[in-house]
Amino acid sequence: MRDPYEVLGVPRGASAAAIKSAYRKLAKKHHPDNNKGDPKAAARFSEINSANEIVGDEDKRKQFDRGEIDAEGKPRFQGFPGGDPRARGASPGGGFETHTFRTGGAGPGGMGGGGFEDILNSMFGGAAARGARPGAGNTFEFDPGGIALDLDLSVAMTVSLEEAVKGVEKRVRLPTGKELNVKIPPGVTAGQQIRLKGQGETAPGHRPGDLLITVSIAPHPFFKVEGSDLRVDLPITLYEAVLGGKVRVPTLGNAVELSIPKNTSSGRTFRLKGKGLPKATGATGDLFVTTRIMLPDGNDADLEALMQKWRAGHPYNPRGDLG
Repeated sequence: MRDPYEVLGVPRGASAAAIKSAYRKLAKKHHPDNNKGDPKAAARFSEINSANEIVGDEDKRKQFDRGEIDAEGKPRFQGFPGGDPRARGASPGGGFETHTFRTGGAGPGGMGGGGFEDILNSMFGGAAARGARPGAGNTFEFDPGGIALDLDLSVAMTVSLEEAVKGVEKRVRLPTGKELNVKIPPGVTAGQQIRLKGQGETAPGHRPGDLLITVSIAPHPFFKVEGSDLRVDLPITLYEAVLGGKVRVPTLGNAVELSIPKNTSSGRTFRLKGKGLPKATGATGDLFVTTRIMLPDGNDADLEALMQKWRAGHPYNPRGDLG
């Protein structure tokens, strides 16, 4: 992925507020619902969300700036001195050595006196001599099949809320440099782990490890997730609040019309059943819509005059219960 600062179009020294503002503008501009028919919109939207996952999070941003993680949030591998990082117990040539330990007198290479097999038995419960050859004196050869290797690979993947609901096929790059197309099933949840058998690292004499993909869901520009329910703030005008009317409300599917009753206060919440996220039971959560009365930008002399006249004839105190 590209540099997240470059994706969001902000400098490295940008404030958190500037990053948040840039993310919201770009997410709204490139949202797939606003770019139907554009095959690149979804990819661009996903890239924007992934970038915000890094620089929009204070801790991850610091890690990225220090070079501890890459643009995808994965730790930057520093390597191990002396060879292949996968060769935990491997020989320099990439295969697995047979480690032979000899005991005996105090001659060259000998341990002298204590009996090395006793040390091995005390360390490994007698299993160390499992591969000893009869008649070979005090010679022990470790069976490489007995060495426990962790060949699993773990990667993180961020999807949009819409992708989590509908499912998506995305390309993921592994730490080994290999790339795979991965199908994310519909209804995936944040923190869910997907296991792909045999797609991990390999080593001679061992079964291939697995690929473990941990899914995270990018913050949505206007929906807030609460379990299987969604919440959204709905801006309405002053006259819609007073006179009532029908307004369009976004959902994860098509937008719907909501009837706003007369004299609706800011902060009133409406429930749209079945417009939330799918549940494991097969049912669907709800969408909770909270009204926010928005005044026009700038000063409006006519509105001020109207309010002054109305205030003189209809005074009231909505804060009376606060003492």
